[in-house]
Amino acid sequence: MNELKRCGWCVGDSLYEAYHDTEWGVPVYDDALLFEFLILETFQAGLSWITVLRKRENFREAFDNFDYHKISDYSEEKIEALLQNAGIIRNKLKVRATVSNAEAFIKIQEEFGSFSEYIWGFVDGKPIQNTVKDYKKAPATTEISNKLSIDLKKRGFKFVGSTVMYAHMQATGMVNDHETDCFRHSEI
Repeated sequence: MNELKRCGWCVGDSLYEAYHDTEWGVPVYDDALLFEFLILETFQAGLSWITVLRKRENFREAFDNFDYHKISDYSEEKIEALLQNAGIIRNKLKVRATVSNAEAFIKIQEEFGSFSEYIWGFVDGKPIQNTVKDYKKAPATTEISNKLSIDLKKRGFKFVGSTVMYAHMQATGMVNDHETDCFRHSEI
């Protein structure tokens, strides 16, 4: 049996490979899943993605399955409980940012009809097809991720720098940054 050619960043770790093969780069238009990825990306800031991926189920449990309506109403007691939860990344600023980002997320939904309409508007509603030959040479930011970051910050979001937003764009399929010889590149 031939081994599938994958992007170099995921090879050798079964969790990474499964995520790469089934989720990374697949266009996401569902607001709930977009919020989940946004929150996970904000927790990833300054850390490796595999660290967050390994704690993903813990995050889902701790943050009410990423229900942004519930998260926007979190009390101080709930925030303190999250900060004691060893199953997640216990960064006080990031936990608090999750609550304020949920509030800002809801405001965008009210303004645009959905967060999906808002965020996909930055790429004219369709994925950008890149030709990355080596993932190490893929950009960390782009003009679009810069604009998205600036706009989200104006709307009250935190931990949404350009690098975080480009990673979000990659994860949610707004850009196809699978290496050109990866089996997923042509599928996406």
